[in-house]
Amino acid sequence: MTTIGINGAAGRMGRRLVALASEDSQLHVGAAMECAGHSLLGQDAGTLAGVQPLHVSLTDTIPSGVEVLIDFTVPAATRLALAKCVQSHVALVIGTTGLTSDDHRAIDEAAKTIAVLQAANMSLGVNLLIALAAKVAKQLGDDYDIEIVEGHHRFKKDAPSGTAMALASAICKATDKDPVKALVHGRHGDDVTRKRGEIGMHALRLGDEVGRHTVSYATLGEELQLCHAASTRDVFARGALKAAKWLAGKPAGRYDMPDVLGLR
Repeated sequence: MTTIGINGAAGRMGRRLVALASEDSQLHVGAAMECAGHSLLGQDAGTLAGVQPLHVSLTDTIPSGVEVLIDFTVPAATRLALAKCVQSHVALVIGTTGLTSDDHRAIDEAAKTIAVLQAANMSLGVNLLIALAAKVAKQLGDDYDIEIVEGHHRFKKDAPSGTAMALASAICKATDKDPVKALVHGRHGDDVTRKRGEIGMHALRLGDEVGRHTVSYATLGEELQLCHAASTRDVFARGALKAAKWLAGKPAGRYDMPDVLGLR
């Protein structure tokens, strides 16, 4: 059995992680964390999640015995969690998006001490989509135009989504492109004629859309689409829990979902 902690356990995703983990016989919720001064500190994590009491109180520290901490929060909270995990020698699963280049460098440094698994999207289906998108782009080449469209709920702060950027990064790597030069974020103007080899990126923010990503490949006469749509956030939570079980006991280093799925 793997003992996990949930950072941001009072949040929407945190509560689902607690609830789903409590149903998994291979997992034990050993910690539920929130920021110092949070109004719900001391409350039972299970009760907050809408399941039976787990006798695990919301705290702002990592108690002993936790093997892996799961973080689905915001960049500022992830930074604090990363420092706490390094200090406590606890592995970390990061699902937070919107991180800066400095954050990624800090994660690289932390990975010299602890095992860190970071993914823009924890869905198993999305990670298969990323792998397929890269293979299709490499096979079709620049004779086919590529456009990426992502859609999320109206409250999402960052754009494009981390998943859309992961798709673009995988495609660029497979086709030897520089993402900075190849990506075109939306189009506006009197002359935006498509250039050969460019990759269009578009973000939609609609109501309560959980997450939808479509990669289109088109040439004169035909079009191919790869699409993934999530109907519940539970797919991300279940993926993160699977990642935590996989990461437990791993040596220090950087990991991601393709490692969990054996796509390397």
